Amino acid sequence: MTGDGTRAVRAGLPEPVAYEPTMPGPVFAAHYHLPGDAVGPYTYGRDDNPTWTGLERAIGELEAPGEDVHTVAFPSGMGAIAAVLLSGVRSGDTVVLPNDCYQAMPLIRERLESYGVEVRTAPTAGEAQAKHLEGAKLLWIETPSNPGLDVCDIRRLADAAHEAGALVAVDNTLATPLGQRPLELGADFSVASGTKGLTGHGDVLLGYVTCRDRELAARVKLWRKTSGAILGPMEAWLAHRSLSTLQLRIDRQTATALALAEALRERPEVTGLRYPGLPDDPSHAVAARQMRSGRFGCVVSFTLPDRAYAERFLAALRLVDDATSFGGVRSTAERRGRWGGDDVPEGFVRFSVGAEDPEDLVADVLRALDETAAPTAG
Repeated sequence: MTGDGTRAVRAGLPEPVAYEPTMPGPVFAAHYHLPGDAVGPYTYGRDDNPTWTGLERAIGELEAPGEDVHTVAFPSGMGAIAAVLLSGVRSGDTVVLPNDCYQAMPLIRERLESYGVEVRTAPTAGEAQAKHLEGAKLLWIETPSNPGLDVCDIRRLADAAHEAGALVAVDNTLATPLGQRPLELGADFSVASGTKGLTGHGDVLLGYVTCRDRELAARVKLWRKTSGAILGPMEAWLAHRSLSTLQLRIDRQTATALALAEALRERPEVTGLRYPGLPDDPSHAVAARQMRSGRFGCVVSFTLPDRAYAERFLAALRLVDDATSFGGVRSTAERRGRWGGDDVPEGFVRFSVGAEDPEDLVADVLRALDETAAPTAG
């Protein structure tokens, strides 16, 4: 089997045809020539598009190399999340969610409960969700969690959920398929916002769902068709193009993230430092077992003394944008509490490491911390 870099560069490409492009351009089509019965593969623009097909094939090759899997692309990560959760449950069902997950998930919880679905929640750490699986239809896992970076054992939770009769979906956004393969660890769905590390340039909104089971994939795809949550062909093409640098970006970002975390642990004003790659991080042991090739993600989280301190620090950074999202080639950081919805201190900072030279980025962060501390020194 080829390596991750080779696979990323060639994923989803068509067989070579003389004098045709190695990667076809985006197909802009609302409809197709359709004589006789409507039997595809391409019939109408809301159902399928050749550019989606290339991207979905590429993602599947990264999520489960060498396997027959099915990927459905969406115009955002929330579109993918909603498709799995809302297409698979009905009134009277029970789902189990983490209570420390992405801050937009409470919106999904409200929608589920309004439809008569029981929602149980528990923290990511320690496989706490396993205690709430009795009678559940679906278990939703997010590991590493965003923004707290706790990690749970996917295989243990998946085994427990399947024993209880529940399906398992894993939000793999932070890890990316090069850092973690949920399907290999027992999950039924691997779901992600491709807006983040997968595409990595901060210029595409994207989500996807990958699963082995053809019927589960068909259910998700029908939801996409019914809801009209379809991806534009240009965005699909940009996303596919971006996959070719995935390994280069991820390896650079994770190495720099570890260097940054090691530098931050020496700073007295920094508390609550979390990065799964640190040997003494509470999540390290589990992360080291299930996250691949030392790729522990590009996100480092930590807390500064208070809101004003964190905002002065962010303003002092020169190589880091004060912006939300993560996984891009340009480093970003934000005071996460400004959004609400996350149970974090006012001085909590979520830092997404980009592809800058490690020495430059670490120096910029340490200089900004020094400048932030200066007004109160003495």
